[in-house]
Amino acid sequence: MNTSAPPWTSLARYVAAAALARMADGGAVVAIVLLVTLHGDGGSLAGLLGACLTAPHMLGPFVARRIDLADDGRKVIATACVLYALALAVAVASYGQIPVVLTALLLATAGLCGPLLTGGISTRLPAIAGCEQRTLRRAQGWDIATYGIGNTLGASTVAAVSAWTSPAYAGLSLAFATLLAAGLVMLLPYSAPEHGGNPQAVPGAWRTIGVMVQDGRLRRTLYMTCLVAFSMAALPITAVQMTRMLGIPLASAAVMTAAYGIGNLTGSVGLMLRPLRGSPDKLMTMLALGAACGLFAIVMSPDWMVAVGLFWLSGTVNAFFFAATLAARTEYAPPMARGQIFLWVAAMKITSSSAGTAVAGMLIGQDARLPLIAGMVLMTTAVLLSTLERGLSRQAA
Repeated sequence: MNTSAPPWTSLARYVAAAALARMADGGAVVAIVLLVTLHGDGGSLAGLLGACLTAPHMLGPFVARRIDLADDGRKVIATACVLYALALAVAVASYGQIPVVLTALLLATAGLCGPLLTGGISTRLPAIAGCEQRTLRRAQGWDIATYGIGNTLGASTVAAVSAWTSPAYAGLSLAFATLLAAGLVMLLPYSAPEHGGNPQAVPGAWRTIGVMVQDGRLRRTLYMTCLVAFSMAALPITAVQMTRMLGIPLASAAVMTAAYGIGNLTGSVGLMLRPLRGSPDKLMTMLALGAACGLFAIVMSPDWMVAVGLFWLSGTVNAFFFAATLAARTEYAPPMARGQIFLWVAAMKITSSSAGTAVAGMLIGQDARLPLIAGMVLMTTAVLLSTLERGLSRQAA
């Protein structure tokens, strides 16, 4: 374990570890769905087994306490990577040869480790970048990029390996990537536990929720993250319906969705070059307002090329907003509960995004613009509530 490597070397290892872990977490569902479908077991079972991977993310905050309690948080994350790899590998290799219930349990075990592969790894950034704000926020720009890289590589790897061999081998390749991530995590710099040898000082899950509710900055981080994730989840579904409104080929929806993804990557590159400045609390409010304006512009877009540009712009703004929430979690969370707060916000973001996709699917049948209008209203409400809260806090102070 190298704890004296230069910061750029440690950051490169971090980016590789985070991208590999998030590639596995993002691509595993695709591999499972393809495996079940090609096996001839139907879409219902494919959806159920896919949910076994994603649903346990909600329990991530309860697992995250292990990071705050551990003498070496790297070991917790690396162990989660190894367990994820083993559970996924056994599940895909034995599918069709063991009862479906056992496959579901294996995938649920992997899913329970998933939050530590995504939000959990982010807790290592302060040990790499230090406490200097500009350096830390530049590192967070790299962190955001790993989500886009990981998700893109995950789906692409599954598609390529499945076409070449089979979805089972695609799942095994993701498991191998997670093992590589475990090794890289252990090469990251060591940081002493915040509890200073007193594990009783680390709050439990419910006490951590109380901290988030009572601290206005963390409370705003939570509800603004949830409402923005809920609202932005409508964009891929809306892209499909917009092709009918604009009278363009259905394949054009993929271009709009890709533009949104490229916008996220563009935003993360911009953050690496010029990190955000100022209070994360205020930045979240301004960027949420920018995201709401982006949805309004998409609703009003007159033609396809303008819509593509607006999808790209929305992706860029969303990357900036994500960076602001990472900064808020890092700077506002009590050190002894940082891991839990990171994963609480991450878990609620994933849940909100899933709910936003489901609601958009229900609204889209009435009018393609309804999901975006609803999202615009929700984000504007969050902006107004956040502004009002901060004003009341200043008066109280």
